[in-house]
Amino acid sequence: MSDASESYVTLARILRPRGVKGEVAAEILTDFPERLTKLPEVFLADGKAAPRRVEVKACWLSQSRGGQAIFQFVGCDSIEAAEKLRGLEVQVPLAERAPLPPGRYYVTDLIGCEVFQNGGRIGIVRDVQFPGGPVAPGTPLLVIESSGRELLIPLAEDFCIRIDTASRRIEVVLPEGLLDLNRT
Repeated sequence: MSDASESYVTLARILRPRGVKGEVAAEILTDFPERLTKLPEVFLADGKAAPRRVEVKACWLSQSRGGQAIFQFVGCDSIEAAEKLRGLEVQVPLAERAPLPPGRYYVTDLIGCEVFQNGGRIGIVRDVQFPGGPVAPGTPLLVIESSGRELLIPLAEDFCIRIDTASRRIEVVLPEGLLDLNRT
C-alpha cells in the first residue's frame, strides 16, 4: 500500500492497446525488463493525479518493435478499456527499485549530489550522460553545474573515489587541468 507522500519510479510507458482482451504494449524504461514479468501489482500514473494501484494479471516481454512489455491488468478486458491507458506510466514505489551491485548507481540518486575535491565544493550533479549509447557504451559522464558553467567528470573509480548517495556527496580526485579544460 502506498501513501500520498511516496515517490515512484517509472519502469514502462503504455504505448497502445495490443490484442482484443485488454492487453497493452509498453515501452520498456528499465535496465531490468525481466522484473516486469514478476510484478504482482504496479501503479499507473498520468503525471497529474496520484498514481493508482492496479493488479497485474500477466506480463510478458515481446521482441517486436525493438522490445516491449505486454501487460494485462485486472479489470482491463477490452480494446476500449486498454485505449484509456494509452500514455500512462507503469510505476513502482521508489523503495521497490531493483537493488544494484556495489559500485553501480541509479541516475536519479546521483542527480543533486554535491561534488567535492580536497574539501572544496566543485558543484552539483545536474545530469548523467552516456556516450556511445547501448551498442558501444563509454564511461558515463557526470554533468556538473559549477558557478554557472557546465563541467563533465567521468564517472570512474579513478576519479570518483567516494560516492555517498545517502549523504548526497561525491568526492573526486581529478587530474591537474581537467577542471580548466572543462570550463568553456
